Amino acid sequence: MGTLANNAPPMRIGVDLGGTKIAALALDGAGVERLRLRVPTPASDYDGTVRAVSGLVAEIERRLGATGTVGIGIPGVMSPATGLVKNANSVCLIGRPLDQDLEAALGRPVRIANDANCFALSEATDGAAQGAGVVFGIILGTGVGAGAVVHGRVLVGANAIAGEWGHNPLPWPEAAELPGRTCYCGKHGCIESFLSGPGLAADHAAGATAAREGACDAAEIAARAAAGDTRAEASLERYERRLAKALATILNVLDPDVVVVGGGLSNLARLYVRVPQLWGAYAFSDALATRFVPARFGDDSGVRGAAWLWPPPTRN
Repeated sequence: MGTLANNAPPMRIGVDLGGTKIAALALDGAGVERLRLRVPTPASDYDGTVRAVSGLVAEIERRLGATGTVGIGIPGVMSPATGLVKNANSVCLIGRPLDQDLEAALGRPVRIANDANCFALSEATDGAAQGAGVVFGIILGTGVGAGAVVHGRVLVGANAIAGEWGHNPLPWPEAAELPGRTCYCGKHGCIESFLSGPGLAADHAAGATAAREGACDAAEIAARAAAGDTRAEASLERYERRLAKALATILNVLDPDVVVVGGGLSNLARLYVRVPQLWGAYAFSDALATRFVPARFGDDSGVRGAAWLWPPPTRN
């Protein structure tokens, strides 16, 4: 296996450790993808997961004939207090020294970050928010995640919980929204329980005629609204108002230049018109210049952001 020569472009390897699949790719110094591989995530098997990640890295380096830095996005974080994984929805990772075990398997340092932070970093580096000073990236999908990047650096925080926006309560709730559905975290009324895909579907299904309509996901609700279904339109309007409120608190605290959206609900094109029309009623400002845009790299942002966790290697 070769090594990176001083005059060769640096290679970064990113790994996105998901609940059902592990994706890995290599980027050259210009951010151009060189190779991509993926394998199923070993179910509930921590040791198998470590072997799968190290195997993907080894195979990429074998095929490209070069070594690279390794960054890994995980559905959780490394606790600064214990050095172990916490807040992971892949429960086999919880309480494990994942960074140490991967460094031992790979024989080099690794950088690990929350997958939403990786998403935000990807879009801030060469995606839809490229060049922006402060970027807030949100993922609206099965759950709700977020990450912040300030002048090119991921904002992690003293407790490694920066960006856990989805587990704050929905702000300015209406009477019908209280106390809110129970979130998996054990609290009621979390932003995630309203703004996730399942949250939107549950809200739409709450009407008296829902049993006759059958279950609807976000895409179906949007299609029905576009076709003139007034009930679907009302569901989307509630969703947009809730999203605007939830993001207004971020504007008040972080004041980002750009909010970038990923996840399945990022495909709802009307959000990018409606939400900026609504959030001004809640943000503490006379005018708002913040851009609200869909992710450039979509589902690829997580694995690309993991690769970008490392800065360019120093050259002689």
